[in-house]
Amino acid sequence: MNLGQLLVAAAERHPAAEAVVDAGERLTYADLLERGRGVAGGLAGLGVKPGERVVGALRNRVETVVLYWACQWLGACFVPVNWRLKPDEIRYCATDADATVFVAEPHLAEQVGARPAAELSGGDPAPGPSDGRDGEPSLMLYTSGTSGRPKGVPRSQRAEWSAALAHVIQCRYQPGERTLGVMPLYHTMAVRSLLAMHAVGGCFVVRSEFNAAEAIEVIASERVSALYLAPTLYHDLVEALADGARDGLPVPRLAYAGAPMSATLVERCTAAFAPEVFVNHYGSTEIYTFAVHGEQRAKPGCAGRPGVHGRLRLEPLTADPGAGAGDSDQDDGNAVGEILAALDSDEAFTGYWNRPDADARALTPDGWYRTGDLGRLDADGDLWVVGRADDMVISGGENIHPTEVEDTLVAHPAVIEAAVIGRADPRLGQRVTAFVVTREEIESSVLDGWCRRSALADFKRPREYRFVETLPKSPSGKLLRRLLREDPGP
Repeated sequence: MNLGQLLVAAAERHPAAEAVVDAGERLTYADLLERGRGVAGGLAGLGVKPGERVVGALRNRVETVVLYWACQWLGACFVPVNWRLKPDEIRYCATDADATVFVAEPHLAEQVGARPAAELSGGDPAPGPSDGRDGEPSLMLYTSGTSGRPKGVPRSQRAEWSAALAHVIQCRYQPGERTLGVMPLYHTMAVRSLLAMHAVGGCFVVRSEFNAAEAIEVIASERVSALYLAPTLYHDLVEALADGARDGLPVPRLAYAGAPMSATLVERCTAAFAPEVFVNHYGSTEIYTFAVHGEQRAKPGCAGRPGVHGRLRLEPLTADPGAGAGDSDQDDGNAVGEILAALDSDEAFTGYWNRPDADARALTPDGWYRTGDLGRLDADGDLWVVGRADDMVISGGENIHPTEVEDTLVAHPAVIEAAVIGRADPRLGQRVTAFVVTREEIESSVLDGWCRRSALADFKRPREYRFVETLPKSPSGKLLRRLLREDPGP
């Protein structure tokens, strides 16, 4: 198969329907097909052949969407990279990908040795779509990683198509859906939104930057019916709604990914958007869907059950010789273990780009992918992600998962956000340390009292509080806990 066929089918079904909308440009499906074929012709003129890689360090805009489809039309592999990276990091990705064509934002092109994106305005329309096989590459995304160089994650035509269909089913999208394309297009969530919208003849409403107040106006004016964002962006939206004149903004289908959402934020999103569907999507770049929970109002933060193509299992943690009989990895009789996902999913990659060392760490000989996440099953058999294996705090021989402590803190009316890490402690090994963003000045003793009165076990409550204006996050909204660990403290 070739994903270019999807665009042809969409253009034949709904040629006059809007496919992609930018601040100053609106393309129908017929327009998008014509523009995509023209840029594909330009790429072919630069020597791009099926299977070769086109690297783009580009913002979200119509031209980036067109380039994506031009690559699919040719059977080439689109490699979007984070344009916010330092120039040497961008160059590394382009070199590592062995790019046939490398384009970048105008202000970056000279610094990173790329062509300005404007040079790909188009040529004679390329014939196509290319005849492709399921296993041929469609996309390669670079994971940011927690250390070392980014890793390339090649995604086949089959994996991308399967992930798009899964996303449509799991988020219960309808024909003609409209979504806000504000997650960066070098991120798996954004590419999934784009492809899913075009699979249902919907519209991808592009914005190059996220501004909560502006996004609210765009959601209203563009009749956005589905949102798929990181929890931090939802947080900013509901804060902006609370500060503005609007009481609410109905959006029928909400979905989020990247981190569990607190019960407080789920409640605020429900009040603000009145969703009919509210989905937590748990997955990764490597295997798009691990698990899905479709009713967040009933179980906020729950990851649910394996997605339509997947299987999961929990691998017991290696026993900690320092852990006592009251090991905190037991919660209502359900043990915490590392979450492994089956690699026979149609949505799965087959290994990292030229990184056998990474494959050896992440892929098991019997066909499972190590997510690096810790999880447990509740009495209903639903999965809860309790944190990253390397984020766990071991204090006084007890295993403490940061998300449980964070959820308790953000339930306090004065707390906007919280992040928990372990700091070295001569007696406990690590002490639970909370970085907190508040709406008003508050004493640490107040939060300590709040934790003592909550359902949180006493040994899990923070022993140190740091009040900060913001928490460090990636452009896709993920908390950068490692930067908190590097903070030298007072």
